[in-house]
Amino acid sequence: MANRSTRNAEPESKILDEMKIVSLNEDNRGISFTNKEAAYYYTQSHRNNHVEHAYFEGLNISKSRIFSGYTLFADHLELDNQEGEVFVYPYKMLRRHGSLAEELWMFDYKNVLEIRLTGAHNTIGIELKGERIRFLSLHEEIVFFKSIEGGWVIAVGAAGNQPAAVEHGIVYTDAKAEGFYIAVGKNAAEAADLIQNTRRNIILLKNERIKRMENFLLENAYITSSSDSLALSLNWLNITMDQLVTRQQGDGIYAGLPWFNEYWGRDQFIALPGAVLVTGQFETAKHILLSFAKFQNTDNTSKYFGRVPNILALENVDYHTTDGTPRFIIQLQEYVKYSGDTAIIAELYPAVQNSIEGSIKHWVDDKGYLIHDDNETWMDARDANLKSYSPRDSRANDIQALWHNQLRAGVYFAEYMNDTDSAQKWSRIADKLQRNFEKDFRDRTHPYLADRLNAEDEPEFSLRPNQLFALDMIEDDHFKCKVICKAWEELVYPWGVASLDRNHPFFHPFHLTSHYHKDEAYHNGAVWIWLNGIAMQRMIESGQEETAYKLFKNMNWQALNLGVVGGLSENMDAYPQEGRNWAKLTGAYLQAWSNAEQLRVWYQYFLGIRPNMINRTLSIAPRIPMEIKDVQSRVKVGNGTITVTYKAAAEETYLYGFNGIELTAIIDISPFEVLQVEVEPDFELKVTRTELALTVTLLDSAGTTIKEITESRLPLRVERQLANNQVFKNVKFAEPRGLENHLLIAQMNDK
Repeated sequence: MANRSTRNAEPESKILDEMKIVSLNEDNRGISFTNKEAAYYYTQSHRNNHVEHAYFEGLNISKSRIFSGYTLFADHLELDNQEGEVFVYPYKMLRRHGSLAEELWMFDYKNVLEIRLTGAHNTIGIELKGERIRFLSLHEEIVFFKSIEGGWVIAVGAAGNQPAAVEHGIVYTDAKAEGFYIAVGKNAAEAADLIQNTRRNIILLKNERIKRMENFLLENAYITSSSDSLALSLNWLNITMDQLVTRQQGDGIYAGLPWFNEYWGRDQFIALPGAVLVTGQFETAKHILLSFAKFQNTDNTSKYFGRVPNILALENVDYHTTDGTPRFIIQLQEYVKYSGDTAIIAELYPAVQNSIEGSIKHWVDDKGYLIHDDNETWMDARDANLKSYSPRDSRANDIQALWHNQLRAGVYFAEYMNDTDSAQKWSRIADKLQRNFEKDFRDRTHPYLADRLNAEDEPEFSLRPNQLFALDMIEDDHFKCKVICKAWEELVYPWGVASLDRNHPFFHPFHLTSHYHKDEAYHNGAVWIWLNGIAMQRMIESGQEETAYKLFKNMNWQALNLGVVGGLSENMDAYPQEGRNWAKLTGAYLQAWSNAEQLRVWYQYFLGIRPNMINRTLSIAPRIPMEIKDVQSRVKVGNGTITVTYKAAAEETYLYGFNGIELTAIIDISPFEVLQVEVEPDFELKVTRTELALTVTLLDSAGTTIKEITESRLPLRVERQLANNQVFKNVKFAEPRGLENHLLIAQMNDK
């Protein structure tokens, strides 16, 4: 009885339990957990029938499928998941079968599952699914199987240390055991040891997992709000994002699940700000940067000299990407801005030098452009003959923007290291690049930028979202607004940003269809949810936060109601299927950069917290939409924490508390003048905004007012905002056109 009493003392968590999501039979949601190392478990709530993901049901470790889910038996009757009620928590799945209750748990950094089953009278049983699962032996009440792939050994034991038996591949035990442990090891002894350890420490293991998640939400990603599921959706997005921050091969970020459970350079550094920087996980960010730097190509005779890998897989290191390396250097600078850790600069400055000098030696032309091969941007899909579906050589606009930012980051690092020659050299290239970009990527007939220059120096004006990354290269603010407006109305649907505009002859409205291979649509129409981040950012920068928030809110709703519970997928169709009013989710069910960009935009552009601890400054530029009436949040910066409290009533009030941090706060609230205020540890900054005035009050640790500034509206900013509003007047999402308007579909139907 003592054993059962211990097992019944199940850990609880108020904040995590309040995040419970119910999945109905008709929802049939995807459910996914990782062990924060190299294992993940995937299933669907009622039926494992997803056209892309069903193959990966069950436990997967280090690119190997271990087993394909399980079937449970109570008193020798098979349980039907389709009849169950399913509740998903951040740390477990609960499925009720009438009076029976099933729970699925994973544990941090251990290849162990618990499958609890309570309510049976006599016996319980479990059958591991998978055609290549093979029974090995029954030894000391533990049953051993061979995994589907990878040569792993699976151990199955009763949770309560009761005897087990095997009949026709089904492991049975007494109902008093209340479930099973499933452990995976390189051999039987290792797997058996995991079972025994789990039996001894089950409550500790559960508590550790729950406490880690609790502490993460309370200390790194804290948010409360009364506004329409805002906190719930952001909590879930933070939890599912954190699932992908793993230790499979050093610290890293899985690109996505189910098939991208490895580290990709491009994906890693797109995701890094939203995954770990905005949530103050600076040690993790540091280890990711240092880990990737170890795999930089240092062979100065190679044309890939200085590049970091595109793919850092267990058995493969690949350097065929242009954008991964600039993103690595840019995110190194972002890490320093957030953390204030300038010591890393000296450690990684050789990597910075190699990254820039390698490009200059092999890939930079006379105009300063970074040349690249056809498949070396993020739009890299090719056919069986290695022909690109979306050709973007030889100078794509987003690549030039990344290269420019890499050079500027390099100049900062060079100046910090007193490397004057490199700083001057790289600065000259960056200046030349920007001058030529302004001339070569614009013409008089297009209200947007060319997507690329081809090998003949001709601009190619397919309307794609890549130009949104390049707008910092343009000084004409009015033109930038026109670009953003054009891109939004032609590319941004209520569910996300399409990779090609709907009027282009190559536009593919559906990602998954019987008409063509999905890779034809991958970058020629399919929606990429990660692009929502830059689309919303540009709208907010133009003073259109209400428009941006419509997309942001849609993605929050989607994370709570569609696809994998609490997360965002890789892709979507551009158009809804016939009879539907929302596009279908496609691609990876949980994609790092999709989640990360949603989180980054919340922290950096809606909440408006952008630190630069290099200069010990903090930009405070909130752009809270009218629908949100109150927010409380905490953001880690450097060695301190900033508390944020926002309330909207007759006037808007922002209160910022500075705990353990000293810096210059730069307050940027349009249409008022940008103000700078010096703050010290434990000071508070109160900002009150009315229609006509902005008041900034600085209070010391005792609550005494030591400075107060009141500003009226700045005419120049008022005028600029009115001009922007005129450009965006009546802006709306892109709308699907009838399929008869798409030549590609018409030709397919004729066949």
